[in-house]
Amino acid sequence: MKIEIAYLMPDDQILATVALGEGAQVADALAAVRDVAPFSDLDLDVLPVGVFGRVVARNRLLTDGDRVELYRPLEADPREARRRRT
Repeated sequence: MKIEIAYLMPDDQILATVALGEGAQVADALAAVRDVAPFSDLDLDVLPVGVFGRVVARNRLLTDGDRVELYRPLEADPREARRRRT
């Protein structure tokens, strides 16, 4: 099955597609790109991950066509940023 892995930066988007066997988990998808630049520069063990916008555990089973997303830490608390703007 084919899985897309995405990491969004403020001005760019990094995408990779990997082929995994049935029964693969999110952790398997991350392992498949661990040595591929620029994913190799990221700490894949601590970044939050999700599938199609929902945070998931690394042991979640994947299905063909899933999009595994790596989430960057927030630069500011959204509530605090909203308070500063008003």
